[in-house]
Amino acid sequence: MSAVEVYDPAMCCSTGVCGPSVDPALTQFAADVAWLGSAGVKVERFGLSTDPGRFVEDSQVKALLQEKGEEALPTVLVDGAVRCSGRYPTRVELAEWTGVRTERPGLPMAGEADGGCGCGPEGC
Repeated sequence: MSAVEVYDPAMCCSTGVCGPSVDPALTQFAADVAWLGSAGVKVERFGLSTDPGRFVEDSQVKALLQEKGEEALPTVLVDGAVRCSGRYPTRVELAEWTGVRTERPGLPMAGEADGGCGCGPEGC
């Protein structure tokens, strides 16, 4: 099973529901991370304000920060490879990167062998 590491910018919490305004992208990502965890994917999140050492321990994250500054955050690694930087990925992207199946309206399911749509002989 895949492992996902999320390097978050400095913030008070990872859910997006703290402070005077709610960030819908962050709340959606928090739900997506919970979904990944329920599918058996190991997910670790590190905050710049709470885990600064982790940001320099990973050479890829450190290089991104030196090159782009905080604009590089959030950064998402899957199985040790940078997959996304400067934004939170979508659930579809997370599914594709980890091999977790998720329904995508009008498209084959992520992780589906041979790209078939799963339709029966009578159609969808």
